Amino acid sequence: MAERQQAFNYKELLAHSRGELPGQMDARLPAPPMLMFDRITHIDDNGGSFGKGQVRAELDVNPDLWFFQCHFVDDPVMPGCLGLDALWQMTGFFLGWGGSPGKGRALGGEIKFTGQVTNDVVMVEYGIDIKRVMRSRLALGIADGWVKADGKVIYEASDLRVGLFTDSQLRDQKNV
Repeated sequence: MAERQQAFNYKELLAHSRGELPGQMDARLPAPPMLMFDRITHIDDNGGSFGKGQVRAELDVNPDLWFFQCHFVDDPVMPGCLGLDALWQMTGFFLGWGGSPGKGRALGGEIKFTGQVTNDVVMVEYGIDIKRVMRSRLALGIADGWVKADGKVIYEASDLRVGLFTDSQLRDQKNV
């Protein structure tokens, strides 16, 4: 079996959002501006605090990022939901990287905010540690995660859940 890639640059993440990264199946990251990191610095399936996998990613912050212009006027702050979404994006990416088919959907989790990303922050770091992966009718990943602004933890998340769904499963959900 070929060794899986363990880091991805911005160009590769953009290719993933278009469905062009070799071996990715149908899982996709969102495209900018909703792609919330510039690179995945590390991904593996046996590390992290639970020994079941981890993903680490980074976002270079600059005052011109789209959300600083509107959230809030004269008080620029990255919306907390975007940092949380980055953790869900990473969890879904992990499932697809591990060979599971389907389109990612966030399914919940718990989050605690203790800080914020303002326009003077230089780097946002994200991390998830996989707690459990179930692969049956759908792939489900459960992870704990964190967000750091210039090295300081500002969000902590637990039991983040992401599922990968087939097109027929997504159609069935619309018809409920």
